[in-house]
Amino acid sequence: MTMAVISVRNLSDETHRALKARAAQNQRSTEAEVRAILDAAVGSQQRVWLGSLLTEIGRDAGGVDLAVDRRTHRGPPDFS
Repeated sequence: MTMAVISVRNLSDETHRALKARAAQNQRSTEAEVRAILDAAVGSQQRVWLGSLLTEIGRDAGGVDLAVDRRTHRGPPDFS
C-alpha cells in the first residue's frame, strides 16, 4: 500500500517547538505526532454517505413517489 507524503512549508519556530514538545509528551516522534493530529482532525468530520445525501435532497425537494414493486420489478424504473 502506498502512503501519501506532504511537506509543510513556512512553519513557525514556535509551532515546531510546540509540536516537538507535544510529541515528546505523547512519547511519539514529531512526524508521528503530526500524523495523529491530522488523523484526528479529518476523522472527526462526519462521513457523508451517498444514499443519505440523496435521501436528504429528495426530502428538501418535497419528496418523490416511485411506484416500484421491489419483489417483482426487474430493470430500471419508468419515470415517464
